[in-house]
Amino acid sequence: MKRRIALELLLAAPLAYSQDAKVGTSATVPAISTPEGPADYVCPMDLDIRSAKPGVCPRCGMKLVLGIPDRSEYPMELSTRPRVFHPGEKVELAFRILDPKSGQPVQRFEIVHERLFHMFIVSQDLQYFVHDHPALGSDNVFRFDAILPKGGIYRILGDFYPFGATPQLIAKTLIVPLRRGEPVELGPAKLQPSLGSCHAENMDVELITEPPEPISGQKTLLFFKLKPATGLEKYLGAWGHMLAASDDLIDMIHTHPFIADGGQQEQFNLIFPRARTYRVWVQFQRQGVVNTAAFNIPVRELK
Repeated sequence: MKRRIALELLLAAPLAYSQDAKVGTSATVPAISTPEGPADYVCPMDLDIRSAKPGVCPRCGMKLVLGIPDRSEYPMELSTRPRVFHPGEKVELAFRILDPKSGQPVQRFEIVHERLFHMFIVSQDLQYFVHDHPALGSDNVFRFDAILPKGGIYRILGDFYPFGATPQLIAKTLIVPLRRGEPVELGPAKLQPSLGSCHAENMDVELITEPPEPISGQKTLLFFKLKPATGLEKYLGAWGHMLAASDDLIDMIHTHPFIADGGQQEQFNLIFPRARTYRVWVQFQRQGVVNTAAFNIPVRELK
């Protein structure tokens, strides 16, 4: 029991959307800029994107809001039905979002990338990854039917946007009982560096980082080259989606392309917080098919 409690506390780490300053030029939506003086409209996800008039964020596509919104964190309750289940069994995941001031369930949500709720499931060994969308019921609870393939620890992230607030990325830890004889896995996932090219569903994705050896706490540019480049489409309102997780499941970052125009190359910017190995899942859509490519990126300390 002490080990479980200690692990829960360890995994209760802060999460972050990637927010970054623009370092290059982009041909997308030139009307949106970062003016010298105060601006009225701001992207609730990328706060460095501001405008003197209404519009959409050129980076993530979200509608700009008037003024700086309240950045309070909204509690997310996660429950399962049945309460006790085993690997390979169907389980209902239920997400209940509470107002931090009143403690009452939130009843109104904004659409983020064409959905009210984005859910990510990552297994302890970082080999199992799901990005899907629970449905909102009349009782203001989001529900999703899942089948988790193995016992152990899972990190489950909820990405949602309460009306009148800011986008939220909240994580919960779920422990699935091991099958009889299934080995107990303790400690970080054992990840071998995996860069270069990855074959996905109907395309190849090649990754080049700048610098070639990413340094913790400093900006890393990730350039993804997509082959073939024909038939590329936006997926859930963006040219790409990314989730990065450290090998110990402490750091988790959700972000979108920094520069993308539907062409062969897309650029993401990340600041890896620590010297660990990070597994990065990136998703692109081509000819109606969602492609998921995964890379393991070693990050070192500045010497």
